[in-house]
Amino acid sequence: MSTSSMHVAKTGLNAQQTRMQIIANNLANVNTTGFKRDRANFETLLYQVRRTAGDQVTADANLTSSFSVGTGARIVNTQKTMSQGSLVTTDNSLDVAIEGGGFLQVLLPDGRIGYTRNGAMSTNQDGVLTTSSGYVIQPEIAIPDGASQINISRDGIISVLVAGAVGAEAVGQLTLADFTNRTGLQPIGESFFVQTDSSGDPVVGNPNEDGMGRMIQGALEASNVNVVTELVEMIETQRAYEVSSKSITSVDEMLRFISQNL
Repeated sequence: MSTSSMHVAKTGLNAQQTRMQIIANNLANVNTTGFKRDRANFETLLYQVRRTAGDQVTADANLTSSFSVGTGARIVNTQKTMSQGSLVTTDNSLDVAIEGGGFLQVLLPDGRIGYTRNGAMSTNQDGVLTTSSGYVIQPEIAIPDGASQINISRDGIISVLVAGAVGAEAVGQLTLADFTNRTGLQPIGESFFVQTDSSGDPVVGNPNEDGMGRMIQGALEASNVNVVTELVEMIETQRAYEVSSKSITSVDEMLRFISQNL
């Protein structure tokens, strides 16, 4: 029984240690554009049911509740909090923030489509819009040579002013993709998500239409991590870890007492 108590406490240590890693990752990405904080979801492990509720105690009495002993806890999954991050003005004409739902679509090196809230765009040697990592934005949009002014409207239309032209010329349309279950997207690093069976298929549309968010030029969406909240959860996790550790110490002292006195 004492060994079982140590095992239960050990599951608590493992769960809290993993939670601390999740919190540390949130804090590490407090300045990452478009980052969405992770939350750890816990669940109980299997119970040892020794007597079930309703078992007969005497001829006229039954147990009103079961005799069940828990075997610990674990983290069942992590869940992205998809709340809106604050908008930070950059005054860079190729920076866009998404206010509302939707993700920019990016062609990844392995041929998959990645989805991101990081709108820090730039151009490659061919004038094609890319992410900061150099991955091409989808649909592909090229900025002409000699463009002196770039304008991105709230509905995603990109227009440029070229020397010698009478007025601005539209060169492309940014589109957004959204999902029925955004938390089902799989984060893969570099601020990208990829589609999973849980997320469902992407619904692609123009910004500021059919429930999609609008594009804000010259701004970026900051991380939605709240440092104060993370610090409070860090202290809570540390205390829970210490208590589980104390449980192991207490069981060890009980076993030592038995071995020395019996």
